[in-house]
Amino acid sequence: MLKVSAVSKAFGAIRAVDGVSFHVAEGEIYGLLGPNGAGKTTTIYMVCGLLRPDAGEIIIQGKPFSANPGEAKRLMGVTPQDLALYEELTGRENLEFWGRIAGLKTADARQRAVELLEALALTDRANDAVKNYSGGMKRRINLGCALMHRPKLLLLDEPTVGIDPQARARILEFIAGLRAAGTAILYTTHYLEEAETLCQRIGIIDHGKVLAEGTLSQLQERLGEGLVFTVDADFGGTSPAQWDGFGARFRVLQQSEKQLVVAAVGQPDPADCLKALLALPIRLQNVSLKRPSLNDVFLQLTGRQLRE
Repeated sequence: MLKVSAVSKAFGAIRAVDGVSFHVAEGEIYGLLGPNGAGKTTTIYMVCGLLRPDAGEIIIQGKPFSANPGEAKRLMGVTPQDLALYEELTGRENLEFWGRIAGLKTADARQRAVELLEALALTDRANDAVKNYSGGMKRRINLGCALMHRPKLLLLDEPTVGIDPQARARILEFIAGLRAAGTAILYTTHYLEEAETLCQRIGIIDHGKVLAEGTLSQLQERLGEGLVFTVDADFGGTSPAQWDGFGARFRVLQQSEKQLVVAAVGQPDPADCLKALLALPIRLQNVSLKRPSLNDVFLQLTGRQLRE
């Protein structure tokens, strides 16, 4: 449904997106993860036509976006990171307004609004002004506005930011239902656990480049065949680079004054790794083996937390 091919975008001397390529199939949620300023939102702006790429190509359902922008836009819905709602209008009026903007006839927009209000569990608040909605309710209506014309491609830019866990769970369940119905979804988020449970494939982007992509299992396999260790100790400014042979056996994923997270290099025996860690020239408090998480992969690739 969507193919992004070697797309780049610069703002003066800043290369916000640099040769990014990925694709999203029908019935797939593709997660695009990266720290602030990594290029996620710029990429979405290019996909939906708000920005023109300096190089590369956006292809929607097999056709270049540039060949017929109007046709490409009619196939997609966009939920921006910042709420695109009229606070003085009711939830129903917002849905109908955006439906008409998307090309629906008045009667069709009214009927579709009824369907979405029920699907989003907002029927009882349909006639209340959006300014009186909770954050989670606003996020749901914001999503509903993008779905009025039944898009085949949905672009979701951090659709659950700033809402409580219960509201987030409700939105994620709804999004999963859209995928099951065949919608192709490009999804950016700051919540790694969302990507782990929701996305069929994940691309990790930083400094405008896609550093890795694949299923969660494929990304986890990048870290020493699944061997990740947490070492608790008082490191006192000691650097792992000072330890003889350490760099040949382990890659440092994260280090603080009290904890070190490392991935084994190659495919060693876990027992041998534990022996090597226990023999380190520091006073250890605990050494544990864990299955690598998406956060571990992210740290290994970018060297920083997702929210930095």
